[in-house]
Amino acid sequence: MRKFIIERDIPEIGSLERDQLRAAAEKSNEVLVQLGSGIQWVESYVADDKTFCVYYAVDEDIIHRHAELSGFPATKVTAIGKMISPTTAAS
Repeated sequence: MRKFIIERDIPEIGSLERDQLRAAAEKSNEVLVQLGSGIQWVESYVADDKTFCVYYAVDEDIIHRHAELSGFPATKVTAIGKMISPTTAAS
C-alpha cells in the first residue's frame, strides 16, 4: 500500500470537544471496516479549520470512497513518495 496525506477542510473542527472527536473517529472506523483491507488510517492532526490525515491505501480512489461514505471531505489527497527526518542527515 502507498502512504497518503489527506487535507480535509472542516470548519471549526479544532473547536470540537473530545467526545465529538471520538464520534468522528468511530464513524471513520466504521467506514474503514466496510471498505476492507485496502485502506488503513494511521493518524490525524487537527487544526482550526482542517485536519491532516495520514493513511495507507491501495490507491487514491479508495480514499475518496472513504470520504464519500464517512462524510469527511478529502479536499486534497497527496501521495507520499519519500520521507525525511532529522536522522536523514546522519546517514
